Amino acid sequence: MIFKIEQPKIPVDLLETRTIHSLESRDEISNGVIDNITIEYQDAVKVSMDKMIFRNVTITESSLEQIELTDIVFENCDFSNVNFPSSFFHRIEFRNCKLIGTNFSQSRLQNVRILDCLADFSNFRFARFKQVSFEDCSLESADYYGSTIQKLNFTRCNIDQSCMIGLKLKGVDLSDCNFNELSVEVEDLDGCIIASHQASTFVGLMGMIIR
Repeated sequence: MIFKIEQPKIPVDLLETRTIHSLESRDEISNGVIDNITIEYQDAVKVSMDKMIFRNVTITESSLEQIELTDIVFENCDFSNVNFPSSFFHRIEFRNCKLIGTNFSQSRLQNVRILDCLADFSNFRFARFKQVSFEDCSLESADYYGSTIQKLNFTRCNIDQSCMIGLKLKGVDLSDCNFNELSVEVEDLDGCIIASHQASTFVGLMGMIIR
């Protein structure tokens, strides 16, 4: 990663232990630690959270549209198949989380680090990335179609079979990522950084044949 990401600004000494059993539209939740809970079957809009730590939290069968999250750390959480469309994530860290099939489409992600996460089939269609870093993540078959970038990093990630059509990869370094196949257009690769052994993956896009 060659750019700085702002860390979550969390006043740990002021946090209170909290329990959440449900989420209602326009709820505002702040300054808390939430541990070891499962939240199911939630359907809420414009929930706002800031200065929070979530540990071992599972959300299932839920849609949380247009949520606004600021200064939050998620540790060992499972948000697989949860819908977070059109949301805003600012100064957020996901650590060792499950984000399989999680929907971040049309969301804004700014100063976000996603570390050691399992995020296969995650959906970032038409998202906006500004200073976002994926590190040591599995992102197989993730979808970034039509997203925009202002500083995006992938470090030691599995991005095989991901869709990056419309994602302008100028300056993005994929050289230490694992992939055998990507869905991408030639024009999107201008300025992308790859390793020499990865070049054959893209040769077919230019109509070339290797013998």
